[in-house]
Amino acid sequence: MSRTTFLTKGLVALAAAATLAVAGCNAGSNLNNDNSAGNSSSESAKKSDAIITIGGGAGPFQENFNPFSPNVLSLSQGVIYEPLFYFNPLKALDQKPVNVLGDSYSWNDDGTKLTIKVHSGVKWSDGEPFSAKDVAFTFNLIQKTKELNTTGHSPKATLVDDNTVELTYDQPSYADGVNALGRTYIVPEHLWSKIDNPVTYENKKPVGTGAFELSEFTQQSYLLKANPNYWQQGKPAIGGVRYIALSGNQAATDKYMAGEIDYQSASIPNLDKLIKNKPQLSYVNTGTAQASLFTCANTKLGCEGPQTDLAVRKAMYLGMDREQLNKLAFYGLGKPVTPAYALPDRDKDFIDPGIKEAPQTADVAAAKKVLEDAGYTMKNGVYTKDGQPLKLTVKVVSGWTDYITAIDLLKQQFNKIGIQLVPQQVSVNEWNAAKTNGKFELVIDSLGQGPAPDPYYLYNTFFSNTVAVGKNGNPYGNSSRFSNPQVDAALKSAAGTNDVETKKQAYFKIQKIISADLPYIPIIIGSTLTEYNTSKATGFPTDSDMYAYPPAWSAPDNAQVLMNLKPAK
Repeated sequence: MSRTTFLTKGLVALAAAATLAVAGCNAGSNLNNDNSAGNSSSESAKKSDAIITIGGGAGPFQENFNPFSPNVLSLSQGVIYEPLFYFNPLKALDQKPVNVLGDSYSWNDDGTKLTIKVHSGVKWSDGEPFSAKDVAFTFNLIQKTKELNTTGHSPKATLVDDNTVELTYDQPSYADGVNALGRTYIVPEHLWSKIDNPVTYENKKPVGTGAFELSEFTQQSYLLKANPNYWQQGKPAIGGVRYIALSGNQAATDKYMAGEIDYQSASIPNLDKLIKNKPQLSYVNTGTAQASLFTCANTKLGCEGPQTDLAVRKAMYLGMDREQLNKLAFYGLGKPVTPAYALPDRDKDFIDPGIKEAPQTADVAAAKKVLEDAGYTMKNGVYTKDGQPLKLTVKVVSGWTDYITAIDLLKQQFNKIGIQLVPQQVSVNEWNAAKTNGKFELVIDSLGQGPAPDPYYLYNTFFSNTVAVGKNGNPYGNSSRFSNPQVDAALKSAAGTNDVETKKQAYFKIQKIISADLPYIPIIIGSTLTEYNTSKATGFPTDSDMYAYPPAWSAPDNAQVLMNLKPAK
């Protein structure tokens, strides 16, 4: 998963590059008493007017609440626009999901037809009734829109009755069903049927079924207030959420320690020491995102630069001192990573035993040998080939202090193996643009997990479905431009079965290929810290009750968190 904000890493629904600042909001108050919180019903009148503050990414925000847009603002997906069900990626693969707009679902025998019963009595925030017609419309909108149907296999929807929809796939799709059920955000037919281009539409007046609705927007912050007509009785219990822009990890740290932020996922060093005497502050660490050097590696799709040489990628893999990176850049909270890109703990039964974890210390001699065997010769401390020094530029987002430190360390480490690394700090928009169009040599980012605890979703996101350099790709997807028909075939096999052994064999094939090719060079499984201020609102996920994946940037997980909050007594 990639970071959606400067604060964290992780995947997210390919979503929200959020940005921030505090203008237009009372940054000093993260629990405002706002008497205009839209309490128009007797139920909402009982709710607290408490408005919590979430620390977001770097501003200024671009007003875009289109749940289908890669540039969608945080809190649009899940909080304003709801999915049918919620799958917790931290729970077991056979978990029973949380019902959202869906009441039940079932597959036919060959995994090509998914029948969904939707909840009745739901209204859109403009007062119009929600029904299965909206669900069918949403899926068919995605299916017929090339830019939204990114795999080419999105299902066609057939309306059965006002509460029932059938989704039909062109191939067995058990695994993809989780994306349909848990990561498809339902939009109202009565409004979206009038939109000419659902891809570029900025949707500045969003109408959803979610627990919160947009109240005000500036380029520095935006406010969502409780939906007075929300269909889940008694929810939300808080009055609203203000999402503010921040300039980087240091700003996030300062505001959190000053009590100005209630909920965020920021990389903060020495957190235990900082909050030792502040019992109202707490955090959880749920690291699942795999920090890596992303390489634009595929020359057939237009990638250029030294990183397109497999020998160079292998040398960088061998030349990393991951122990030092964990200690100095990731505060000792990281965990070993594997080039198989499955999680060693969660996915251990799905990892080929022949693929070992990435080495924790640098093997300088081995790295140099790989380069010399490939024809590189040392000149003035830098390897050269065809008269060109081995020099690579790596893009990192300004303010992402852990990544910046990691790149500074890698520059030193790679000097020892004769590779010159040139760090380039850029804005988050520039960083995303590079991944979108493929015009980069290296970027540092993370591969995040998908909607359920199955490596299928990471493989399908980062190792399939890409575009040529210069084309608009998904900045939170396969930006390395990796393409391999054997991987695609194995993914198809995994998607079409619920048999664990069949999936395992498919994943083993994928892992052998990607660990040999290294389009992403694994660094570490980074920490994902999520910080709370529990003096203002309670009910955040804890180590003993991880009812949702906690990161504030992660949709639709953050919607589950906000729905569970209660004002502190």
